[in-house]
Amino acid sequence: MQKGNIGVTTENIFPVIKKFLYSDHEIFLRELVSNAVDATQKLKTLASIGEYKGELGDLTIHVTLGKDTITVSDRGLGLTAEEIDKYINQIAFSGANDFLEKYKNDANAIIGHFGLGFYSAFMVAKKVEIITKSCKEGAQAVKWTCDGSPEFTIEDCDKADRGTDIVLYIDDDCKEFLEESRISTLLKKYCSFLPVPVAFGKKKEWKDGKQVETAEDNIINETTPLWTRKPSELKDEDYKAFYRDLYPMSDEPLFWIHLNVDYPFHLTGVLYFPKVKSNIELTKNKIQLYCNQVYVTDSVEGIVPDFLTLLHGVLDSPDIPLNVSRSYLQSDSNVKKISTYITKKVSDRLQSIFKNDRKQFEEKWNDLKIFINYGMLTQEDFYDRAKDFALFIDTDSKYYTFDEYKTLIKDNQTDKDGNLIYLYANNKDEQYSYIEAAKNKGYNVLLMDGQLDIAVVGMLEQKLEKARFTRVDSDVIDNLIVKEDKKAEVLEGAKQEALAHLFKSQLPTIEKADFHVSAQALGENVAPVMITQSEYMRRMKEMANIQAGMSFYGEMPDMFNLVLNADHPLVKEVLAGEEAACGAEIASLQKEMDEVHNRRTELKKAQEGKKDEEIPTAEKDEVNELDKKWEELKKQKENIWAGYASTNKVIRQLIDLALLQNGMLKGASLNDFVKRSLELIK
Repeated sequence: MQKGNIGVTTENIFPVIKKFLYSDHEIFLRELVSNAVDATQKLKTLASIGEYKGELGDLTIHVTLGKDTITVSDRGLGLTAEEIDKYINQIAFSGANDFLEKYKNDANAIIGHFGLGFYSAFMVAKKVEIITKSCKEGAQAVKWTCDGSPEFTIEDCDKADRGTDIVLYIDDDCKEFLEESRISTLLKKYCSFLPVPVAFGKKKEWKDGKQVETAEDNIINETTPLWTRKPSELKDEDYKAFYRDLYPMSDEPLFWIHLNVDYPFHLTGVLYFPKVKSNIELTKNKIQLYCNQVYVTDSVEGIVPDFLTLLHGVLDSPDIPLNVSRSYLQSDSNVKKISTYITKKVSDRLQSIFKNDRKQFEEKWNDLKIFINYGMLTQEDFYDRAKDFALFIDTDSKYYTFDEYKTLIKDNQTDKDGNLIYLYANNKDEQYSYIEAAKNKGYNVLLMDGQLDIAVVGMLEQKLEKARFTRVDSDVIDNLIVKEDKKAEVLEGAKQEALAHLFKSQLPTIEKADFHVSAQALGENVAPVMITQSEYMRRMKEMANIQAGMSFYGEMPDMFNLVLNADHPLVKEVLAGEEAACGAEIASLQKEMDEVHNRRTELKKAQEGKKDEEIPTAEKDEVNELDKKWEELKKQKENIWAGYASTNKVIRQLIDLALLQNGMLKGASLNDFVKRSLELIK
């Protein structure tokens, strides 16, 4: 028997492993089964080149649960006593403590850096035995034992067959790993696609109303998963079946991309475009990363461009180490090349579908759009590729590429300054009347109702030359695309003021909403009252919902314009009624206001060029009194208009109709509107 100490420069590696790697302790099973796979694969390689002459026989790896043990057994290369001493006992790395302190929160980095895969066993075991027999002719079987201190023993033992059994005596605080269901879950997670059969227990079948074990091994993995096979061997149903295995509760995918590249790096895999629900975050972390068919992670940011983390599927690359760390991903040149390759492959596939079957592409556009928009927003080189197959859809459900749409609207939707105006709606039903008004002018209206569309609008205004996007309800139709300089306002100032105050006084109070009232000459056939909303402010508020740092806009009230059509008979009737009921009184107040204004102007003119101390106090007091007087008269005037407006059912009815059309009439106001409507019908 040989005794000795494991060659490490740190006093005791095992507490370090326990302490620093504890959060990731389930990976011990992945590490041990992966080692068994390596030993088996190496034996197959030796046999293929004639260096191993014996029979390979059954190469299945077995994972077995005992009362307080887990055993991982293989029939691979096996180890001699000298090899155990070299590979197990000599973990002689320098500066270990410094490194462990630096990377204490990243178990993968530690294990990967030092090749500590086998030692991950001590995260869950108080004692580990290696019982092994080399495949070399005449080799003596040996047993290595270590109880979690640097001391170990190696002794000869009996073992009939080549290969290695690793026996873990599970620690008291890790008894969960002695449960069949826990081990089964871990094997499914990490080992489902290993290239060598892995058996865990025996298959079970129902007999006499209960499950009983059969003699057949329960193989838990598929050794030749779909991504390792040639696309020419596979049918659509194979890809769909594999997707169902990976994501049992998901809808059928839209389509998929089979990746297979040998240079300048190795990468295989299948990426699926899923049917996307609205919430982006919920669909991330569905791509599984493998290294030679061993599961590594489903957190693939850094390997896959951010927008493609929305895809589902599998990537497998031996160029990404099994124990991958964040810092490694950020700096490795192969990872950057893989990311660029995947972006190109995805855009080529989308371009190909678009060119070869545009009808199918259009049918799937609503599901695809979130990927493509997200990609164009976050990755410059993807925008350059996607601009040829990204689509607009209009309110008549017709599809256009960016170039096709520009050609469609350039003759009729160019304003007087040469800007191409893209009109859009984000709700066909709520904005129906505005859309119809635009169509009646011969304009086309896009439908932009996706969750990223407001951000896409901002991006396209930067990318497309002399282009501006305007929501169809952001102004009256004649102001959306101004073809020539506007003529002077036809309604004189006094009438403008009267109309504005009549209607403003009857507006209901709506939380977080401010209204600006104005009158314009829009023609007899245009609605008497319309509500529009500033494109800029609304866009800022919508961006605040999806972009950090813009919450200030989200807190601001909504700014609406209540536009009165001075040409409409009902508005003219309101104005005529106001003139008849209030004209004399308003004129008298206005005369007083004019006198106050004139006297104030006279005083201010006399004070020009004087310093404050040179102006007599009496004059200052008179100016203040005039200001107060003017405000009082203005208030009296507004009260007269408000009093008249409160008795005029047409004013309130027109306001409520406009609010109703915009989904803003609710509660008591809606109830009042219904009552008033019934009275007006009588």
